[in-house]
Amino acid sequence: MARFRIVAAVLTAAVASGLTSPVRAQGSLFTTSEVDQTKFVMVAAPIGSGSSAQLNIYEQRTNARPCFEMSGSAPAVVNPMLATFDFTGICNRYIDGNGYSLRIGGDDLGTRYRLSVIKSANDVQLMAVPTRDPSQPSYLIAKAGGAGNGFIQLVLEPGWRLMRRQYGKRTLGHLYVYRDAAPAEEAP
Repeated sequence: MARFRIVAAVLTAAVASGLTSPVRAQGSLFTTSEVDQTKFVMVAAPIGSGSSAQLNIYEQRTNARPCFEMSGSAPAVVNPMLATFDFTGICNRYIDGNGYSLRIGGDDLGTRYRLSVIKSANDVQLMAVPTRDPSQPSYLIAKAGGAGNGFIQLVLEPGWRLMRRQYGKRTLGHLYVYRDAAPAEEAP
């Protein structure tokens, strides 16, 4: 009986303090820190035959050798040179949800939104798409400025930037695609 009372008291305290809310816990557990935006490139990287793509983010950490090069515009084509050498300590690459997620203000939305590259006849776009509640808005994050194949640069829309996840005073490797406040609803 004493064990039951202890468990009940702990659960009551957790509910009362909001600790059972994953949104609050995620939002307050991690904070953000600035990054040098010029050291990063966001890329629509082809999957398989190239009819679909996924988000890759490349970071130039040192000047030892280039991690990527770009050519053209609207859309710019990215040559991910880091795939041709041991890039340890020189470059970072973030290729899935383990390396990046969505954050708006103090709210870590990584478990509620997926970052998806959507190709059309006119453009390549990076969208934040809700995964749990389809009634939530989708957000346009970045676009290429034209249709293309291969590794295509995605340019962030106004208000969006990259930030690094921080835990206390410790800066982590995870990146946020970040905005201070949610934009008005946008259709894909």
